Amino acid sequence: MLYHELRPGGSEYSYVTGTDQFERHLELYLKERAEKAVLWPEVTFDDGHVSNFEYAAPALAARGMTARFFITVGWTGRKAGYMGWEELRSLHEAGHVIGAHGWSHTLLTHCDEDGLKLELGGARRELEDKLGTAITTMSLPGGRYNRRVLGACEEAGYREIYTSAPQAEAVPHGRLVGRLNIRGDMTLDWISRLFEPDGKLLGGLGRQHRMKSYAKAVLGDVLYAKLWARLNRQEAGADEGQMQ
Repeated sequence: MLYHELRPGGSEYSYVTGTDQFERHLELYLKERAEKAVLWPEVTFDDGHVSNFEYAAPALAARGMTARFFITVGWTGRKAGYMGWEELRSLHEAGHVIGAHGWSHTLLTHCDEDGLKLELGGARRELEDKLGTAITTMSLPGGRYNRRVLGACEEAGYREIYTSAPQAEAVPHGRLVGRLNIRGDMTLDWISRLFEPDGKLLGGLGRQHRMKSYAKAVLGDVLYAKLWARLNRQEAGADEGQMQ
């Protein structure tokens, strides 16, 4: 499960999840973990928004749960609304897993060789230096990748690469790990259907994702970003690189 920003009361912007809504999701995940072994929901966050520390971390701790937080390293301690190193150290010390989400959230398919070294290797080294732990997981900004990007991720030392492809994963994970991007307009009943044994809803989402990937290829990133922003009611000042 992939989240971004949490906010009391939610928002029309689909990449914002209401805090009450998020807590209901956690209760559902705990219920599914206790009652079924078909799917094991894993909670992940991209970007490093400060709401992850303010709202997600306490809600997770209250339920004895941990999550993965993928951090846009160049924003850490520099960009308003995003976590600093003190917050990240606190998350790490609480048992959460910290991973990289690039240096500047640039789509990796747009990077030249030097750009990939900064976005991948530079981000990893900075996280390791500041947190004193090995960083071996990477979340792809915008879900974009190709063979060159995957090779650069492996060369930079990442063992698991998280995508935004909605699919169930075996445990332990392979190199590429799929996730479902949770939008604020998804109802609890709809999310609960993901865990039905027949897997029809998840399979349908996978087909939709493949169609969307085709649309990205046809439209190109600039036109796709404009369409994405309109459909997802993107707020002024939000980062276009979030688009999945």
